Amino acid sequence: MVSRAQLPPEIQLAQRLAGNEKVTRDRAVRKLRKYIVARTQQAAGGFTHDELLKVWKGLFYCMWMQDKPLLQEELGRTISQLIHAFQTTEAQHLFLQTFWQTMCREWMGIDRLRLDKFYMLMRMVLNESLKALKTHGWDERQMEKLLKLLTTEILHPDSQAPNGVKSHFIEIFLEELTKVGAQELTADQNLKFIDPFCRIAARTKDTLVLHNIAQGIFETIVEQAPFAIEDLMNELDAQEEEEEEMLEGDSCDSDEPLEESPGKLPRGSIGRTEPEARDKVVGDSGDSTGAVLQFDYEAVANRLFEMASRPNTPSQNRKRLYKVVRKLQELAEGHFPEDDVPEKVYRHLHEGRLERKKKKRRPKPQLRNKKGKGEEEDTSPDLSSRKKRRRRKGRRADPTGQPRTDRDPGARGARWRRP
Repeated sequence: MVSRAQLPPEIQLAQRLAGNEKVTRDRAVRKLRKYIVARTQQAAGGFTHDELLKVWKGLFYCMWMQDKPLLQEELGRTISQLIHAFQTTEAQHLFLQTFWQTMCREWMGIDRLRLDKFYMLMRMVLNESLKALKTHGWDERQMEKLLKLLTTEILHPDSQAPNGVKSHFIEIFLEELTKVGAQELTADQNLKFIDPFCRIAARTKDTLVLHNIAQGIFETIVEQAPFAIEDLMNELDAQEEEEEEMLEGDSCDSDEPLEESPGKLPRGSIGRTEPEARDKVVGDSGDSTGAVLQFDYEAVANRLFEMASRPNTPSQNRKRLYKVVRKLQELAEGHFPEDDVPEKVYRHLHEGRLERKKKKRRPKPQLRNKKGKGEEEDTSPDLSSRKKRRRRKGRRADPTGQPRTDRDPGARGARWRRP
């Protein structure tokens, strides 16, 4: 029998990570972090694929053994932040690859009482992987590598990912991307992030994956469109206010310089609004949902139409995606679902339409003045009042001056009894 001292460090750490005592597991997690930093700093260091699979085996059962929701959340955050201990991007990607492979392999053995903690762990790992991408300035090469890794291990038809892993990943992807990069990412960058979902939705033969992508990605983009417009309007308003304050400050006769807090951009600078200012502006309205991802709806519709119109696209996929394309094209043309538009955005979007309606109704008061004494002129654009006016207009007065009453129930029958 091989003694524990002769075992590789990865196996020793994995055994301690899966221990029964919480103190032993916490100590093993701290040692693992130090071991990762020390090994990846070496010139010829790094981990192999099998070694990281053993590490994740131990981390998986470390999470398995943890009870109590608050402690599970703390442990999940500690485990997911291990990605920042790796000193190279190649090691980080290998760490993420082995994580998703471990989840796919062990998923069928998770009972329903432990599903929530592993759902949370997947969300945290995805969040930290996007944060690692953010630290590299959203580099295009790193973005492509990460998306290729996630597509290969989870979304690709040839992957061994169970339906639960696929469904949860599709559900949380835009949510975590919004948390990490909503204030920095441009519409072109967001299009690159959802491009793998366009390709998978067009080629998959799994109806569940098609439904989840259409509902969790594209329908979510359509639903968030009004709030994305509101976010842009708030940002522009904040920039205009800062510019006005800057102009007012320059026009003052006082020679005292304006005080600016260290680490912040000067007021009136061109660029995206500061997070503090945006949070204040966005938080003013009760219906606001905070920062939202910005999309070029026409570009998304064109990309999705390009993938759906290919000859090898299944007919059911093409039919489902064309519906989404129509909605995106309507958004690109400025037609928003009015039931979901916030009040501020609705007022700005329909300001011109109301002006045109007012112009059309201006010559009508001459006709309204000829009405009877009992009717008053109604210039309100309210639809309910217009319906009432039409209803009053359609009534006919009795020549005798008596108010009309309902017909005798037998009158109709008597008329039909005539020879």
